[in-house]
Amino acid sequence: MRKHLIAMVAVALLGSSSMAALAADVGTNMDTIADNYGKALKAGNAQDFEASLANMKAAALDAKNATPPKLEGKAANSPEIQDYKKGMDELVAGIDKASALAKAGKLDDAKKEAQGFKAIRDENHKKFR
Repeated sequence: MRKHLIAMVAVALLGSSSMAALAADVGTNMDTIADNYGKALKAGNAQDFEASLANMKAAALDAKNATPPKLEGKAANSPEIQDYKKGMDELVAGIDKASALAKAGKLDDAKKEAQGFKAIRDENHKKFR
């Protein structure tokens, strides 16, 4: 009986810690995006490029569901929150386009597409950072 209780507590603790790791705050997600952006632009092959983009996309989707500190207290349906989510959607769309180019064997074109992420970042940082 005691072993079962210990096992259930261990499973519960492991499950809760892994769920917390899945949902990072906006700052952590932005750091992940920035780190992988640099890696993507320096990637020597499509596989490494796509792996970096996949990490960026996961972080962008997670960040989309969070609220940046500047927008804390705003309603989920407020124009500011909706604009923030639109910016994240633009980034995800760009990531998907660059990934498709890389998968088609056009790594140089994919990197050129990825360079456009900087404009999305700059525009949205002015509003939400």
